[in-house]
Amino acid sequence: MTAQTVDTPTATAGAAIELRQVSRWYGNVVAVNDVTMRIGPGVTGLLGPNGAGKSTLLHMMAGFLAPSGGVVTLNDRPIWRNHDIYRLIGLVPEREAVYGFLTGRQFVLSSARLHRLPDPQEAARRALATVEMEDAADRRIETYSKGMRQRVKVAAAMVHDPQVLLLDEPFNGMDPRQRMHLMDLVRAMGAAGKTILFSSHILEEVERVAEQIEVLVAGRHAASGDFREIRRRMTDRPHLFRVKSSDDRRLAAALIADASSGSVSVSAGGLEIQAVDFRRFTWLLPRVARDAGVHVYQVAPSDEDLESVFSYLINRSS
Repeated sequence: MTAQTVDTPTATAGAAIELRQVSRWYGNVVAVNDVTMRIGPGVTGLLGPNGAGKSTLLHMMAGFLAPSGGVVTLNDRPIWRNHDIYRLIGLVPEREAVYGFLTGRQFVLSSARLHRLPDPQEAARRALATVEMEDAADRRIETYSKGMRQRVKVAAAMVHDPQVLLLDEPFNGMDPRQRMHLMDLVRAMGAAGKTILFSSHILEEVERVAEQIEVLVAGRHAASGDFREIRRRMTDRPHLFRVKSSDDRRLAAALIADASSGSVSVSAGGLEIQAVDFRRFTWLLPRVARDAGVHVYQVAPSDEDLESVFSYLINRSS
């Protein structure tokens, strides 16, 4: 299976992680299989069903797991066993990686000291403030809710102001306000030139935060780029459009005569059109409407959302 790739503009400066023909296996189990991708500045969403290899991929990018084959680099420097590069990367793992007997402040402070920051106390205070954890900073982590533990993990990962932030299911367990705050923070860091890669099983989160997506299916790289462009390049799948006009029946009769429309249905809400030739249909629609004397009020794709794209990629690869 070849990944569908869409070219998207990226910042010219900043950190870039590259994977070249990367694989990881455990005995006879292949977790990641021959993945090649580039993650540049901005926010990228990593998608895939359970067991697709997302966590394995993130751990290889963070330098905590060696590739079985291929190479992972940051700004063209190998990540594995390159301790200097660890200063440029922060990882928030999905699994709990906190000690319950520590306070939130102690946990973040220990991370600051491990990075040998010149003022670890101030760095820890700043990181806790960024994730809105100052009020609970001196409570033991074992008293925290799931969402609070997630936030203190984010604080520890970003205490050294890394260029790259890798987040594995970072929004798990957060209440709506906490989730919105972290989404805003991730977007702001991406806009500031940070390289952010986060995995999530909640498609709405990815759709609202990520500028582009990388999709893993069964350990393979299935698609890359802006999900709307990926959808438009799915030439083997008809596109669905909803159209509202001044005369839906006349427009339907004119469109059905052309081979680019596989089916056209009329309802109280307008037309639903299945376009089997996307390019021809988008060229044809305004011309047919003009010739028929019909005013088109709205044209909207009904299957160009992330859920539709993701479902198609999963089904195609299974």
